[in-house]
Amino acid sequence: MARDEFELESFLPYRLNRAAEFVALRFAAQYRARYQLTRPEWRTLAALGSSGRSMTATEIGAHSSMHKTKVSRAVFSLEQRRWLKREEDGRDRRFEHLALTPAGEQAYKELTELASRYQAELLSMLGTEDMKALSTGLRGVERAMKKSATPEGG
Repeated sequence: MARDEFELESFLPYRLNRAAEFVALRFAAQYRARYQLTRPEWRTLAALGSSGRSMTATEIGAHSSMHKTKVSRAVFSLEQRRWLKREEDGRDRRFEHLALTPAGEQAYKELTELASRYQAELLSMLGTEDMKALSTGLRGVERAMKKSATPEGG
């Protein structure tokens, strides 16, 4: 393929990743400044808080698309803060159930308020029409990728 036949700036995976990184980094700066959280710590806290139940590290990884080592480090750090507690599975000792402590639930509540303000900021930057179009487009991409990931496309 000739060099000028491929336009990186038009390549959807590149554009999606770059846009996601810009948006995520702005939010990360806010929760890092306020809570000294890393991105994996935030994503682990968010997975547990949004689920409303205990989860295994494997479930957190699947929910947040994080590698198990990142989840493991985030779990350890959140446990050190006393925002997370571990409970051994009664039937299979290889598994631990992770849940937020009351302090972790409070931190999650505060972080979701921060996230809501950031979402409102993004809405004001993009405008209602572009935000709706973006949401519709992302839903289409997610649906198509989910469908193509299932055996025989559905």
